[in-house]
Amino acid sequence: MNLQTFRETAWNGLWKQNTGLVQLLGLCPILAVSTSVVNAVSLGLATVVVMAVSNFAVASLRNFIPYEIRIPVFVLIIAALTTVVDLAFNAYLHDLYLVLGIFIPLIVTNCIVLARVEAYAAKNDPVSSTVDGIMMGLGLVCVLAVLGGIRELVGNGTLLSGIEMIVPGTSPILVFGEDYPGFLLGILPPGAFFALGCLIALSNWMRSRAGARKPTRPAAVVDEPAAASAQS
Repeated sequence: MNLQTFRETAWNGLWKQNTGLVQLLGLCPILAVSTSVVNAVSLGLATVVVMAVSNFAVASLRNFIPYEIRIPVFVLIIAALTTVVDLAFNAYLHDLYLVLGIFIPLIVTNCIVLARVEAYAAKNDPVSSTVDGIMMGLGLVCVLAVLGGIRELVGNGTLLSGIEMIVPGTSPILVFGEDYPGFLLGILPPGAFFALGCLIALSNWMRSRAGARKPTRPAAVVDEPAAASAQS
């Protein structure tokens, strides 16, 4: 993979084909777990690990997997890696594991993972596929982090709530102080839909502005006498 290919892959994953804002894949964890930055980013990073390793595994074995049974094999690989991540969370981040609950095993059914395995890893080399999985996953992490930050800030007036589950002895940031009454809609499911809709609208507006700023290539000026003499 050369530098230009790496840049294109990174740009596609982080912005151009962002899974949360453009492809609208994996909406279940985006809407359900994004009640705080810590929860959202933790699940997003777990998804990045599964995507990167599954893409690498499928790209390495793609020539040995019969086309007719590729989907079951892909799902088995993703399920095995998700189980490893699930057990790792249970062993080393048990409190966070209890908070995330069923959403870690549900990475198996996350359409982002299977979509990248089928659309990219099954047709490209291991290095490019691994980079694609990482960048697509990081694009999801960015959306989860922003959405979790907005919902946590509006709903509770804090940031990094639950960080003590990862780094003992730390505490969340009280942005609006201890007297902030909170806004319940921010941490309820409707708040997730409203916040994600605003992020998608902002993303579309930024893309339209960027498209309008692109300079149009001027039409070629034709010298009429020269053209007439050339035709004659």
